[in-house]
Amino acid sequence: MSKITDTREALMVGRRSDGSLVRRPLSPHLQVYDMMQVTSALSITHRITGTVWSVGMVFLVWWLVAAAAGEASFNGVQWFFGSFFGAIGLMALTAVAWFHTLAGLRHLYWDSGRGYDLPTTYLTGRAVLIGTAALTALTWLVMLISWI
Repeated sequence: MSKITDTREALMVGRRSDGSLVRRPLSPHLQVYDMMQVTSALSITHRITGTVWSVGMVFLVWWLVAAAAGEASFNGVQWFFGSFFGAIGLMALTAVAWFHTLAGLRHLYWDSGRGYDLPTTYLTGRAVLIGTAALTALTWLVMLISWI
């Protein structure tokens, strides 16, 4: 047995089922991923949309606090959300919410032990993208029809 001088070495050495030693690779970093692959791009986008969705909840809290604070505060928030930039932001947040929800359902499907083969992975990835576009458009269409 060789003496391990660096404690990190112990985490990188393992044994195969036949007992022979093998050095395990370190956890991959962003340099390893090919961003042009659907699987990598959707995985990273799912994490980014989770963060954006969390930050987007600040706008919901702002709206609720303004509603509780009085008419003047609420009118200011409503003006912002009714402006061009507010509407674009809300539309983007709607797309983020749908993408993160659909990608989360995809992960739940994977948690059942299914969908790991490449054709199914690409199929569900495309379904997430198409579903995001369709559900965002449908959400805004329903919202605009009910607003008019």
